[in-house]
Amino acid sequence: MSETKVELHPTQQITVATDSREILANARKDTAKFGLDDYFIVDVDSHHVELDSWPEIIENIEDPVLRDVGRRHLADWPQGETALSAFTPGLTFQDVGGRIPHQAQLAEYVPPGDNHRDVTLIQRAMDSMSIDVQVVFPQPMLEIGLHPSPEIGLQLMNAYNKWFTSTVLGKDPRIKTMLGLPFENPAASLETIRRYHDHPDVIGFLVTSQRHVGVHNNAYIPVYAELERLGMPIGFHAGPSWGDTMTKTMNRFLSVHAMSFVTCNMTHLTNWIINGIPERFPDLKVIWIESGLAWLPFMMQRLDHEYVLRTSDAPMLTKLPSEYMREMYYTSQPLEITDDALLKSTFDAIDAENTLMYSSDWPHWDFDVPGRIMHIPFLSDQGKRNILGETSRKVFNL
Repeated sequence: MSETKVELHPTQQITVATDSREILANARKDTAKFGLDDYFIVDVDSHHVELDSWPEIIENIEDPVLRDVGRRHLADWPQGETALSAFTPGLTFQDVGGRIPHQAQLAEYVPPGDNHRDVTLIQRAMDSMSIDVQVVFPQPMLEIGLHPSPEIGLQLMNAYNKWFTSTVLGKDPRIKTMLGLPFENPAASLETIRRYHDHPDVIGFLVTSQRHVGVHNNAYIPVYAELERLGMPIGFHAGPSWGDTMTKTMNRFLSVHAMSFVTCNMTHLTNWIINGIPERFPDLKVIWIESGLAWLPFMMQRLDHEYVLRTSDAPMLTKLPSEYMREMYYTSQPLEITDDALLKSTFDAIDAENTLMYSSDWPHWDFDVPGRIMHIPFLSDQGKRNILGETSRKVFNL
């Protein structure tokens, strides 16, 4: 059940302890202004802070030796709260130098109760933004694909999935997830799908996109075949990296954030299409998450141009790459909305009224409330309804 309403205070300094409902107070104004309670709203991308529960997750590691190492790091190391993870505390600039502190932690008071505090925090965000279904992902675990030890990465992903499905899911039917795959290991990815696909709150599976693997590799074909058979979508969730050959030349996080959230999914999408994965699995629904939209017209034009000149390099394709892209799905966050004309062209290019799905990316520093979609002037009312929830209803069989 939802909590009772919180009393809102005058404008004040926001800290990590500020109640989410106060931070999101303006979202409630949008609800009244646009009548959002009459819309079915699905948030396809939101996050919780799994490091706040890291000791609990460490306890779910299957390997007893690695579990003991994790316990010792938690107890003895100065940065023990990140034990065994690939998370780099010294490069956490997403809170904008402390000016947007809720990005770093949601340390607000949560009264003791039957549910884990993360359940309460998710409910507060959903209620504040008038969200009917929220798909929740981890945060630092999104960097698991860059872990220097694939074996440890596999153990951590399995431990997290076990913890999340038993601790957070099942407490509120509005809370869903696309469960992360241990993608460095195709066999383990297939086992994850078979283990969790029938959980009522697991509505798809996720690849964390910051990783150096070819998604077209034949080893992954059984994974895609199983997802297509089950009718479950696969999502590719972007993330930042300051350590690859391009971003390590950059001296500002702004630059890293602008580029790396896009280039990882650009790479995977190119390999996905040019190697004919959509032809092999025409009924597999594919979602590209948290890369924004501005890159898509560029990719359509670039790939079409190259394909026309070199069709022999992509013998499995039966149509232009852009046509395959219009059959995929995308999430709205972060919505590049600084130029209405460019945004409209982008929406037209991807048939956004039928392929775009709303996402908040809460509680990250650049999150978007549902009212963001309602402010777009060129969308039809049905288009807004589709983006806010109806397309997601279809994709996820809600």
